[in-house]
Amino acid sequence: MKLKLDFVTKVPKVAKENEIILVKDKSYKNKILNSLNKSLFINKLFLEKKFFIKNTKDKNYIFVNCSKSKSSLDFEKLGSELYIFLKNNKIEKSFFMSISSFLTNVQLEKLLHGAQLKSYEFNVYKTDKLKHENSNLYVVGKKSKKSNVLRNKLNSLLEGVFLARDLVSEPGNILHPDEYAKRISKLRKFGLKVTVYDKKRLKKMGMNALLGVGQGSVRGSYLVTIEWNGAKNKSKPLGFVGKGVCFDTGGYSLKPAKFMEDMTYDMAGSATVVGLMKTLALRKSKINAVGVVGLVENMVSGNAQRPGDIVKSYSGKTIEVLNTDAEGRLILADALAYASKHYDPEYMLDFATLTGAVVITLGHIATGIMSNNETLVENIKVSSDNTGEHVWQLPLWDEYCDQVKSEVADVKNLGSPGQAGTIAGGAFLKAFVGKDIPWAHFDVAGTSYHVENRSYIQKNSASGQVIRLVLDMLGA
Repeated sequence: MKLKLDFVTKVPKVAKENEIILVKDKSYKNKILNSLNKSLFINKLFLEKKFFIKNTKDKNYIFVNCSKSKSSLDFEKLGSELYIFLKNNKIEKSFFMSISSFLTNVQLEKLLHGAQLKSYEFNVYKTDKLKHENSNLYVVGKKSKKSNVLRNKLNSLLEGVFLARDLVSEPGNILHPDEYAKRISKLRKFGLKVTVYDKKRLKKMGMNALLGVGQGSVRGSYLVTIEWNGAKNKSKPLGFVGKGVCFDTGGYSLKPAKFMEDMTYDMAGSATVVGLMKTLALRKSKINAVGVVGLVENMVSGNAQRPGDIVKSYSGKTIEVLNTDAEGRLILADALAYASKHYDPEYMLDFATLTGAVVITLGHIATGIMSNNETLVENIKVSSDNTGEHVWQLPLWDEYCDQVKSEVADVKNLGSPGQAGTIAGGAFLKAFVGKDIPWAHFDVAGTSYHVENRSYIQKNSASGQVIRLVLDMLGA
């Protein structure tokens, strides 16, 4: 049951029976509070729980204890808990008076955003129509420029995150590369310039690393660029690159059967880029940005790539393919090189469910990052703290980069056996980033789904993480 926010100037009849009242502390004054047994109220709300319902004159008053919410992230968590409380108590229509609220605009934004993020459910293939119903929370206050900005900011971010979650949640038989390219093309209606390069064009361009991954599938392989030109000047764009393996069997380096069904998530890096670009367009962000995603399906067939193959990448560098299940870096090699050459971005971020090793290292708690620029890393860490989307930097020392050099080609798609697997992936990608372009790699294999200890994410579902972190970085 997704939560729909409505900003209105008066209380709608459908919601008047359920009023939410935010309580700052025990001394908070309110005419409804004055009619209650003070001792009972304080014990119930401040000692036992965060939420307390009181019914008077056929109206429910839902009191929310905000006394322990100090930071923006606290209010986000409180919002997610409020949604669960409303859902568990089957309260589908409710309202609160923003005029009488003591919250700052930022606190209000986080409270509402946390509630909406938590409400996400992927019910597309459920036949029970009740599963598709929305609940409504009406924010009552005066119309103003600030309220409009708040509403647009919340809705644009939510649409980007929910789009990413939807894409990641789709099964591989539905969201294959052909369908995915079509869905991205629909973003043109938001003012984005979308260009789709199919297999024929990619072959002429020399994108052999990307094509090699998809050659075992009956589906097409694509490189898709998504451009947003919101700056008034011709400043360099920011570059965002994503891995889009719609399903990954591992190829001839076949994955074990256990958990292979999770490989529908192997396009989560590209979904991050797509969701991010949609949000920038909806916000009319005053920046230039480009998203580049490689879309393939890694299957087994008589035409599939073999371990030991050598391919010439778009950059001109040759790659020894030692393991066909280390395929994401092959796609990104061509995508990074293309973005570097054709857009020369101010800086470039790539997102990929690249390695299982990062899950062993960081679990489903933090995203592993690697970079060639410490200033960029510091900016990422600040935004990580601001959004609560944890990152952890891993080194890219020369010794690691030496481990991905090949004896028969320029580079190989594995590092040293049994060690530093996540770093080897980053070291490989670094070789395809344009000279002097600041770059950071996000290995989201552990944080694109099944994320632990995040109040605003439903358990065992796609997260849409990193989008909020990047938007915080951009200030857009």
